[in-house]
Amino acid sequence: MDVRLARPDDLRHLPRIERSAAAAFRGSSQDAIADDEVSPARVYVPLQAQGLVWVADDATGRIGFAACEAFDDALHLWELAVRRARQGQGVGRALVRAVIDAARARGCAAVTLTTFREIAWNGPFYARLGFRELAVHELDGRLAEVLSREAEKGLDVATRCAMRLAI
Repeated sequence: MDVRLARPDDLRHLPRIERSAAAAFRGSSQDAIADDEVSPARVYVPLQAQGLVWVADDATGRIGFAACEAFDDALHLWELAVRRARQGQGVGRALVRAVIDAARARGCAAVTLTTFREIAWNGPFYARLGFRELAVHELDGRLAEVLSREAEKGLDVATRCAMRLAI
């Protein structure tokens, strides 16, 4: 497996990877996520142009991706997706490490994200990589706004959290 910066021609594959990854939610407390809309490839165009999308490849093709946005203090991980058949094999961990390395190289203070608190491959996965769940009083305006927009989209705020990894 190889993790590299995404090229423009990689972007058309990302929605299929995200759809495959979402299948992991089937049968979980967040079952509806499995049928949610995925982000169209065009969403990733500006992030890829800034060097903020990574893909994981193996002999079968593209198997995962991570997409971030740069803010003054942090890289924010918007999406981490690994094809369902390749989950649990270190692909997600390798992609997150690429994001952390990029944040460090850019001089960012942190990597941030929002995720489901209790789903094993969400909050607990990131915690094992060193991310810390932020209490409500620790949220900056940006992360509070992200969680608020997620609630407007129908995500249960009681199940969501913001996490931060200090660099």
